[in-house]
Amino acid sequence: MLISERIYKYLEEKKMSQIEFAHRTGISQSTISDWRRKGTNPSADKIMIICEVLGVSPYELLLGTEKKQVDYVVVDKQSKEYLLIETYQNLDVDAQKRLEGYMTALNDMK
Repeated sequence: MLISERIYKYLEEKKMSQIEFAHRTGISQSTISDWRRKGTNPSADKIMIICEVLGVSPYELLLGTEKKQVDYVVVDKQSKEYLLIETYQNLDVDAQKRLEGYMTALNDMK
């Protein structure tokens, strides 16, 4: 299922019109219509605001699932991975959500 199809599914579930969604997200109605008409997806910079307005997580929107469970991993404090985790933890919640959305989108591009 395309991300845009999930967006329309959530709009129906929440009984939110496309006009209201456009108003609340700041995304033009024509852009939102194009997602359905052309079978395209929103750009990465719009994902977090869409999730916020629809009340869903990036995992739900991008993958159609709840947040994945991540297994505990021991990481060397001198590694790049540790630096990434430490940097992530120092971000505010909104920045963390944006980063999670970007990482998921990048992972889906494989």
